[in-house]
Amino acid sequence: MRILAVSDEAVDRLYSPRVKANFPGIEAIIGCGDLPKYYLDFLGSVFNLPILFVPGNHDDYTVGDEGKFEQGGDNIDGQVIEYKGITIAGMGGSILYNRSSANQYTPREMNFKTRKLILKVLLHRLKTGKQLDIFVTHSPPFGTHDDPDDPAHTGFEAFNEFIKLMKPRYMLHGHTIFYNQNINNFITLKVSTRIVNVYPYRVLDI
Repeated sequence: MRILAVSDEAVDRLYSPRVKANFPGIEAIIGCGDLPKYYLDFLGSVFNLPILFVPGNHDDYTVGDEGKFEQGGDNIDGQVIEYKGITIAGMGGSILYNRSSANQYTPREMNFKTRKLILKVLLHRLKTGKQLDIFVTHSPPFGTHDDPDDPAHTGFEAFNEFIKLMKPRYMLHGHTIFYNQNINNFITLKVSTRIVNVYPYRVLDI
């Protein structure tokens, strides 16, 4: 499956009538948060695909806001879904730093949310026999692709625990924008999971 994953910034190369020609074979679009709705709606319309997304800390939608885009959208925050044979789980939001949106969480709050998601993944595995393929988040795991010098862009230790237990093939996240040289933008291997910062977009063949 060829996936277009996007996060945090609307990019002119994607917000273009030529995007489908420039990015052939896209079968899924995954949003990792903090993107304008018109941008996601455009991508969904051009590719004629649903948007699978989690909310970022600057987004004003939360769980239950599905279907707000013309081509349809699925808010997968706290959910496990099957999409074209791929198992995907999602977790939106960032670390709490100013309460400017509903999508900021203390480490304790995120621990609780993540444990609930772990139970859903385990139940899905019991029902289907399938392992988790993709873990979609807005924030990175603690210590990987996060910014130790900026409290607003610190990752979640709960995601490290999730990766250790659930062993998704991929983790896709956004949130950390590489203005500073102290953040490594390269793909990292951790346990059996490939962790990818998709900001502002990435094409992945899974």
